[in-house]
Amino acid sequence: MPLSPHSKKSDRVLPGAKEVDVSEVTPPEEVKKKGISRRGLMIGGAAGVAGLGAVYLMGRGGGGGDAAAGCVTTDLSDTEAVLNMSNWPEYIDEDDGDYVSTLTAFGEESGIDVTYTPDVNDNVEFFAKVRNQLGACQPTGRDMFVLTDWMAARMIEAGWIQQLDKANVPNLDKNLISSLQGVGWDPNRDYSAPWQSGFTGIAYNKSLVGEVTTMDELLTRSDLKGKVTMLTEMRDTMGLLLLADGADPANFTDDQWGNALDKISKARADGQIRAFTGNEYINDLANGNIAACVAWSGDVAAAEDENLVFLPPEEGMMIWSDNMIVPVQGQHKANAEKLIDYYYRPDVAAKLAAYVWYVCPVEGAQAEMEKIDPSLVDNPLIFPTAEYLAQTHGFMALDEAKASQYEKDYADVTG
Repeated sequence: MPLSPHSKKSDRVLPGAKEVDVSEVTPPEEVKKKGISRRGLMIGGAAGVAGLGAVYLMGRGGGGGDAAAGCVTTDLSDTEAVLNMSNWPEYIDEDDGDYVSTLTAFGEESGIDVTYTPDVNDNVEFFAKVRNQLGACQPTGRDMFVLTDWMAARMIEAGWIQQLDKANVPNLDKNLISSLQGVGWDPNRDYSAPWQSGFTGIAYNKSLVGEVTTMDELLTRSDLKGKVTMLTEMRDTMGLLLLADGADPANFTDDQWGNALDKISKARADGQIRAFTGNEYINDLANGNIAACVAWSGDVAAAEDENLVFLPPEEGMMIWSDNMIVPVQGQHKANAEKLIDYYYRPDVAAKLAAYVWYVCPVEGAQAEMEKIDPSLVDNPLIFPTAEYLAQTHGFMALDEAKASQYEKDYADVTG
C-alpha cells in the first residue's frame, strides 16, 4: 500500500525533556502546516460570547430538547447516494499521485458521493453558521458535523442530533477504544462517533530558544517576552493554567479559576503574550515570529520542520476528542452511518492516522499500522500508552450559567 505524503516520517525524532530515540514514549517534534489544520480561527470578544450564549440556552426551549425531536427529516439515503460532511481543515488524508485517500476509497467502495467541506474552523464559529437552521427545524445543507466533545454534548442535549442505528455501525461498538467509551454526555455512543482525539501542550522553536517545559516558563521567561501565543479555545489554555497552579481542570473552584485567569491577564498586560490564536500559530512558530506557544499535538506532529518541538508540560496536558454527529435535518443518515462504520475499520483508521497524526480511536489500527508505517506503531501521539494517558486531563463539565460566565471571563482577557 502506498504511503500518504504525511507518512514519510521514518527518520523523525520524538522529543520529550530531551531528544530521544524514536522508540521511546515521548511526543514527536516537527511542524509546519500547509494551512490551518484541525482547529482554526476562533471568533472572540462579544460575538464569540453571544454565540456561546445561544449554545447554552438552546436546550431550554427555542427548538431544543423534545421540541427538536419532531424535526427529524426523512432519510433519502435509499434513493440518493450522496453525503455532505463538515470537518476541520487538514484533518483527512488527500489523493496524491498514486496514493488513493480513504475518502476516495470509500466512494469507490460504497458508491456514495461525499461532498467534504473543511469549514469547521472553530466550534463556536461553526455553531453560528448552523444555529438558525437548527432552531427553525430547517436543513443546514450538511448530513454530518465533526465537533469537539463539549459542543457535541450541547447539541445532543438540545435534541438537535439524530440517534445512530446501531445495526448500521457495528464497527463503532466493536472497535472503539476503551478510553473513549462511556463518556458522560453519550455513555453508549448512541449519537456520536469519535473522529480523532488529541492533546494540548507546549510547542517551541528550538532554533530560537531553549526547552520550555512548564506553563509558568511560558508566561514569565524573559527570552520569550512578546514571542508567546495562547489558544483561543478556553478549555485548552485555561486547562493548562489550572494544572500549572496545582488545580484539577476536571474539578476546580471559582477561586482557582480566578487565580489562573489573573495569571494569564498579567502575562498579557506585561507583554509576554503576543496573541491568542487558532492554529495559525503553526506558521508563526515555523517562521520565527513566535518562539513558543500552547499547541495541539497533531498540528506539530504532522509537519516537516525539525526545529519545532511538542511536549507535555511537566504538570500535565489536556486531552479532547472530535466527534462525528448527524443533525436532525441531515437527509442522508444511513449514508453517514456507512461512513462511520467504514472509518472504524482498523485498516482504514490506520491509513488515516498515518496521515493526520492524531490519537486514533479505533482498536486494531495499531496492528494495521505495521503494514503502513512501522515507525508509527509506538508513537504515543497516535497510540498512547496507559502511562502516557496518565499525564492527560479533561475539562470539567459546565452548566449553562457557569459556561457562559467562564467564556465571558476568558473573552475579556483574550478579546
